[in-house]
Amino acid sequence: MDSKQIIKIGIFKCGNIGTSPLLELLLDELADRKDIKVRTVTTGSKMGLEDVEDALPKIFELDPDFFILISPNTALPGPAKAREKISNSGLPGIVITDAPGKKVKEELKNQGLGYIIITGDPLIGARKQFLDPIEMALFNSNISKVLAIVGIYRIVQKEIDKVINSIKNEEKAILPNRILTVKSIRDESDFGNPYAKAKAMAAYALAEKVAEINTLACFIERESQKYIPLVACAHEIAQTSARLAEEAREIEKCNDTVMRKPHAKSGKTKIKTKLMLSPVYEEEFEKSLED
Repeated sequence: MDSKQIIKIGIFKCGNIGTSPLLELLLDELADRKDIKVRTVTTGSKMGLEDVEDALPKIFELDPDFFILISPNTALPGPAKAREKISNSGLPGIVITDAPGKKVKEELKNQGLGYIIITGDPLIGARKQFLDPIEMALFNSNISKVLAIVGIYRIVQKEIDKVINSIKNEEKAILPNRILTVKSIRDESDFGNPYAKAKAMAAYALAEKVAEINTLACFIERESQKYIPLVACAHEIAQTSARLAEEAREIEKCNDTVMRKPHAKSGKTKIKTKLMLSPVYEEEFEKSLED
């Protein structure tokens, strides 16, 4: 492939949300896509102003065609500084964040940045009496499972692919302005069975509730006897949410209707539902449905 057709994507991870660990892998799941080159810089779990100022210049050194900033609560000083720098670069940028990002939605628009706000990507129960490395890993695995199965990761991947394709076609980058709620699951998920879709919607609604409870536990309640049970409660809800999502996928598996949309080497998406068939391009798939 001509090098001019290879789109360079710079991903800056500031802190962590449930979507963060797998983001770049959603774009090249088979590791053989030829139309993109992805590089990631991260501040690790911290997201302070000093952390951002230390790490952010490295993403500009990669000379990307567009930026993705993924972070919790982008109103905080660290992520806000990253937004400012990316906005001032003159290059297209997308911010992927959790529910608190809604309060800076207009600011993001004014900065010329696209955004994907994931309301069901919840705050973790970060209280020292409760959270250890294993609990952190379990929570994130449960949330990743929910976001993958219900279709949120698919929407994120599709929106980024739109940006890639617009730049490949030498058009103005098509930047998303999305807030992903339960309605997004209802209207955009690929479930063939209505009961599976309903379970997926319920799983996502529970994930949204996790964020609400953990916000109360981490920032409002001051007494340990009150906030420790709350963070434990929220993490139990996250586990239940993951189980509901698994049940939704099991229904689809029993019906042999699990939707798979792998990337071809060119970056174009293929599609299939039947396990034993090979994926085909969307036009061919739609024609097979008509036949």
